[in-house]
Amino acid sequence: MKIFVDTRSGVPIYKQIVQQIEKGIMGGLLKPGDQLPTVREVALELTINPNTVARAYRELEHGGLIESIQGRGSFVAADLPRPTGEDTEMIIKEKIEELLREARQLNISPAKLEKMFKKALDK
Repeated sequence: MKIFVDTRSGVPIYKQIVQQIEKGIMGGLLKPGDQLPTVREVALELTINPNTVARAYRELEHGGLIESIQGRGSFVAADLPRPTGEDTEMIIKEKIEELLREARQLNISPAKLEKMFKKALDK
């Protein structure tokens, strides 16, 4: 799983990392026991401070989503509850609502937004 950050989003970078890993786990891209890239690897790839990545990993570990093993790395926790279809739908619904708010603020018509969405789906 590749991690992306948007420095202009207003969301702290560590939080973006946490959210993407959470979604990767909920969506099944990351499975229990999968090893995450090291803090150093993520920091180098994203050209960010390693402490930022370490903070994200600590938050994920505190939330029980990952387990860190000294000298071996960080892994998706083995005893994760499986997300339901409702969980994943809720995430997408929130994103759609956020997109609609932004489209209204930018004065993008529903018809234009629909065309943009269909074009993105075709890619």
